[in-house]
Amino acid sequence: MSGVKDSDPSLGYLTRKETEVKLPRPTRVKNKTPAAIQITAEQILREARERQEAEIRPPKQKITDITELNDYRLRKRKEFEDLIRRVRWNTSVWVKYAQWEESQKDFNRTRSVWERALEVDYRNHTLWLKYAEFEMKNKFVNHARNVWDRAVTLLPRVDQLWYKYIHMEEMLGNVPGARQIFERWMNWQPDQQGWLSYIKFELRYNEIERARAIFERFVQCHAKVSAWIRYAKFEMKNGEIARARNCYERAVDKLADDEEAEQLFVAFAEFEERCKETERARCIYKFALDHIPKGRAEDLYRKFVAFEKQYGDKEGIEDAIVGKRRFQYEDEVRKNPLNYDAWFDYIRLEESVGNRSQTREIYERAIANVPPAAEKRYWQRYIYLWINYALYEELDAQDIERTREVYRECLKLIPHEKFSLAKIWLLAAQFEIRQLNLKAARQILGNAIGKAPKDKIFKKYIEIELQLGNIDRCRKLYEKYLEWAPENCYAWSKYAELERSLSETDRTRAIFELAIAQPALDMPELLWKAYIDFEISEGEFQRTRELYERLLDRTKHLKVWISYAKFEASAMEGDGRDSDMPEDDQESLQDQKKICLQRARRVFERAVNYLRTSAPELKEERAMLLEEWLNMESSFAELGDVNLVRVKLPKKLKRRRQIETEDGPAGYEEYIDYLFPEETQTTNLKILEAAYKWKKQKVVPDED
Repeated sequence: MSGVKDSDPSLGYLTRKETEVKLPRPTRVKNKTPAAIQITAEQILREARERQEAEIRPPKQKITDITELNDYRLRKRKEFEDLIRRVRWNTSVWVKYAQWEESQKDFNRTRSVWERALEVDYRNHTLWLKYAEFEMKNKFVNHARNVWDRAVTLLPRVDQLWYKYIHMEEMLGNVPGARQIFERWMNWQPDQQGWLSYIKFELRYNEIERARAIFERFVQCHAKVSAWIRYAKFEMKNGEIARARNCYERAVDKLADDEEAEQLFVAFAEFEERCKETERARCIYKFALDHIPKGRAEDLYRKFVAFEKQYGDKEGIEDAIVGKRRFQYEDEVRKNPLNYDAWFDYIRLEESVGNRSQTREIYERAIANVPPAAEKRYWQRYIYLWINYALYEELDAQDIERTREVYRECLKLIPHEKFSLAKIWLLAAQFEIRQLNLKAARQILGNAIGKAPKDKIFKKYIEIELQLGNIDRCRKLYEKYLEWAPENCYAWSKYAELERSLSETDRTRAIFELAIAQPALDMPELLWKAYIDFEISEGEFQRTRELYERLLDRTKHLKVWISYAKFEASAMEGDGRDSDMPEDDQESLQDQKKICLQRARRVFERAVNYLRTSAPELKEERAMLLEEWLNMESSFAELGDVNLVRVKLPKKLKRRRQIETEDGPAGYEEYIDYLFPEETQTTNLKILEAAYKWKKQKVVPDED
């Protein structure tokens, strides 16, 4: 009873335990050492191939008498019939059955199979094709005609059936029968290829009038541009020029507004061109350009231009090209008046034509489209319309007053209280200089500095005055420049350079002093370098040292220390490169070198002490400083002491540290660390101290 209770109806009243799949236990490999004799996969496959048993093939049967043949046929037919009962809709089974019956030369049975197949699926045109091919192959012509006739009646839209039917009749020499089939087909209004096949058929038998009549029906059925062009080319080929022209004229009357009308007009014009009727062709081109939308007439324009180049004059060609492009640009600027690139192209076109009034009109229309917002990014492209306008008036039109007016109106239009454009100020000033009106140029640049001072304006104004030799004006401009931008190190350096070029040493030094006294500078390192180089070029070594000391009060950067030390190493009175100098001078030179070396060493020692005590984390900078010191000692040859620096050089160590990200630790990275000699001693002392503490802690519990 318990077994019945545990049974499950869904499992056929078997218990769960009985339906469990019992898998074999996996064998445990006790000895995992490699075998003494190894075998490759190639050997395994080769042995499997050798041991493979030969394929069992059915023996070939030889039929010796009619009884065996009938048995064989009965068996095969039974197999085919069984297969058809199972897969009645499978066309390939019917085809194989019919082909087998054909191989047995039993044509009635073959026809029966084909007819049965067509009862199953008469819409399958492949069955009709194979059925008709069977009849034709065995020279049953009337049977084949019967099959083709039924096929085209049931499937009139399958072109292949018509083509095969017509081809058979034509191969048999039955031209009237083929023509009759074509006529039946044309009643169904097939595609263009069907009509063209009918026309080619008639032309093969030189039936020109019949072909012309078919063409008339063809263009009525397919009223397309390509059909009319084919009709006209047919007439042209047969030498009927008047008929061909009539075809084109009828096509234009019917299809002038068609989407493919461009091809029709091009073909018509080329026809007239071949007939040496150039005026007719030109009239056709012009009529087409007036009636076809410009967006669909690209090929027409190109053909027209090529025609004019061959038969027309220069003015006709240019008018054709300019008219087309002018229409395109007008369309673009009408859609988007703020498309300045389209305005530039339009203006360039009008300038190439050379019509000044038209060009000025386009310029005026273009500059009237002011950007909608007073932001510089919207004006950067627009302003070039004004610049090109002014240059056109100056260079091409040579109207000086009009050019001056253009610049004046442009400067009025720009909202200088929000932003300004230095380019237009400078171009206006340079224009006045070209007109030898220096006063007006200075007035423009002065207004620019007063309304919207910019670096470019100051630089160009100073450059102009310097070329004119007005030093006092340059000084005043530099003073204005520095009042406007006291943090600009470039301006301070150039001002000092100007005074230095005039041999005004005191003024140069005073300018540098004023510059470094500024509370904020954009690039102070360049300014200090220029000041130091100036003092070195003047031979003021003591002043240079004072400058370096003042710079070190502000920053203790590594480059400052190295530059200071290199200066001290090279700060010798005179040039000691002459080897023919007297011995006394050579001794004094050696003394100077020693003094320079001692001063440089003191600078390096100060730098090393600072980095060791005040910035111990800058180990890499300290190592670089010691490398520079070592190179300096080496450069002094026997006067230098390389060992003095080598004992201070650190050891390079590769270490790892954890990479910290926003999501937490993300692995480790290697980095170079430097271990200096004094750090090694400290490390050893720390180890001894830790050992002593550990021993002391161990002794105290023992006493307790």
